[in-house]
Amino acid sequence: MGNEQTPATTRCGALLEILTGRPVSLYAASVLRIGYGFLYLGFLLREFPHRDEIWGPDSPWTPALARQLFGQTGWNSLLTLSDDRAWLEVCYAAAVVTSTLFMLGWRTRITSLLFALVVTSFHARAIFMTDGGDNLILLMSLYLVLTACGRRWSLDARRVRVKAARAAGEPRRPARGPLARELRDSRVTLTTVVHNCGMFLIAAQVCFLYGSAGLYKVQGASWGNGSALHYVLHLELFRPWPALSQLVDQHTTLIAAAAYMTVLLQVAFPFVLFGRLKYPVLVMLLGMHLGIAVLMGLPLFSSAMIVADAVFLPDRFYAFLPHLYRRLARKVRPMPEGAALAGSVPAQAGPGALGSTARPAEGQEPVPDPAGDRSAAR
Repeated sequence: MGNEQTPATTRCGALLEILTGRPVSLYAASVLRIGYGFLYLGFLLREFPHRDEIWGPDSPWTPALARQLFGQTGWNSLLTLSDDRAWLEVCYAAAVVTSTLFMLGWRTRITSLLFALVVTSFHARAIFMTDGGDNLILLMSLYLVLTACGRRWSLDARRVRVKAARAAGEPRRPARGPLARELRDSRVTLTTVVHNCGMFLIAAQVCFLYGSAGLYKVQGASWGNGSALHYVLHLELFRPWPALSQLVDQHTTLIAAAAYMTVLLQVAFPFVLFGRLKYPVLVMLLGMHLGIAVLMGLPLFSSAMIVADAVFLPDRFYAFLPHLYRRLARKVRPMPEGAALAGSVPAQAGPGALGSTARPAEGQEPVPDPAGDRSAAR
């Protein structure tokens, strides 16, 4: 009786095994690293001509005002350590380099911390110019510090492979002592637990964003009657293409259906994550974010949400992508001239077969091979 395990004990044991057994979603973590590193690098390069107006000492939101706000909110920023314009240039160059190294996955344990520091500093310095996309990138930069986001598709992973290949040809080192093995196992277990908790936080954050946005829309009358997107398409601040917005707004039935579908997707998203229904939902959310990027002119926000959705795709999906790429590359790659003909026509042998020259009867001329004549003509 004492050895029997209750269902609750079994579930706790399985959960503990998942938490400590192995790091989960390593490919998804790498996709998040590459995606957010690339997005922030693009953001910095896009705003380079306007850097002084946004973060510089001559900005309307001066460093003195920023420091005064920090005293009330508890935020802080490296950019306010000095009012010199040269300090802004140094911080900006460091931010570009850090974002590039983080995206490439070079020493991610260090660069992930630096990337979070860069995003926090630039976000806090011009906090009144940020939007939902900036807030999401800030949160994800903090969560990615906890993850082992450099294990796949990174310079760190390449360095590990090269090191393992070199060690394969060297003589095996003597076994370590029991204390060293225990310390190593403890470090691996701690790293695994922290990584898995970080990935859980990212997934929970995305679910909270979708769920809260959907429940907030349900309370609005314009979303209930399907007219919300009609009013959104007429906001001058979110009309980068007025002609396109006007064209879309002419389809009232489509606009109403899109409004209802948006609310349904956001509310139902947290409840479909553990079944196959999540894949069509993710595809529809991708279409929704692409529509927001084009019609409302919010590419950074939409891209940040698309990257965040990648956390819900399993590792087997990402592991299959290189094989799919190589398969498509083999189909698209042009073949050398004559290779297709030579490979597709089997060798012929024996009299009467196409491509062979039969021995002529006595007093007759040999019959030429038409295929051979064409080959000679080429």
